[in-house]
Amino acid sequence: MTRTLLSSDKQEIVIGFDSPFCVIGERINPTGRKLLAAEMAAGDYSRVIADAVAQVEAGATMLDVNAGIPMADEPAILAEAIKLVQDVVDVPLAIDSSIVAALESGLAVYKGKPLVNSVTGEEERLETVLPLVKKYNAAVVAISNDETGISEDPNVRYDVAKKIVERAADYGIPREDVVVDPLIMPVGAINMAGRSALDLIIRLRNELKVNTTCGASNISFGLPNRHGMNAAFLSMAAGAGMTSAIMNPLHAEEMTGIMGANVMNGNDPECRRWIQRFREPVAAGEGGRERRQTRRRRNA
Repeated sequence: MTRTLLSSDKQEIVIGFDSPFCVIGERINPTGRKLLAAEMAAGDYSRVIADAVAQVEAGATMLDVNAGIPMADEPAILAEAIKLVQDVVDVPLAIDSSIVAALESGLAVYKGKPLVNSVTGEEERLETVLPLVKKYNAAVVAISNDETGISEDPNVRYDVAKKIVERAADYGIPREDVVVDPLIMPVGAINMAGRSALDLIIRLRNELKVNTTCGASNISFGLPNRHGMNAAFLSMAAGAGMTSAIMNPLHAEEMTGIMGANVMNGNDPECRRWIQRFREPVAAGEGGRERRQTRRRRNA
């Protein structure tokens, strides 16, 4: 089985088919968060730190860190955010930027083996990002689009993913260090987007033998009860072979879906995590009675 090893200076994790689903916390991203963007641009990282701690406490396996702020010094801001986040949480990070200089700035200060988010199938992007991934011994998210854009045809997206995996190998980057994002389309706009995504995830697991990730909330864009839809998609995607997702771990419904998927996939031995999270607390004085009832049932 393909196993993607990532680490901070304090902790190592595995993304893989025989490991619990990897939750990549998405909250440290100023896109669409005007207050966070203004604070980061002004050198105030208090909200970044609070978001990092809250996401890990909510169950995030690792965190995505993005500093995409228009007209700001993204390389410097991203590097500072990464240093501060690594000071307060133990989990590994995904270094997220569309600017190559910012990626390198973040990689240069990172302690451990990070996930680079991301590379596409565009030639220019391949030629600039993959050498950085190799230089810093990182893993990389491979997004299944190229110069032609995002295809609605899952076969085309599979071919782009295959191209990226092969080009990564040319740079000495093994397939286990390429985590493919098959690009999840909104099911409210494209009725068969969910089914085609699941079929593509199965192909990526069985044929290309790579780990996968996605922006989980894309599936529910424009629909009511988005958390319920996201939870349904995540549990089904995990069953199809998806091994991680970039998402908000503060949403309990989605996290419950993932925990259930871990049980169904055999990645929660004896349901221990599920029981620990959801077992009703024993009321004072009831523990002895419950134990006696259990013994009677066993002896019956």
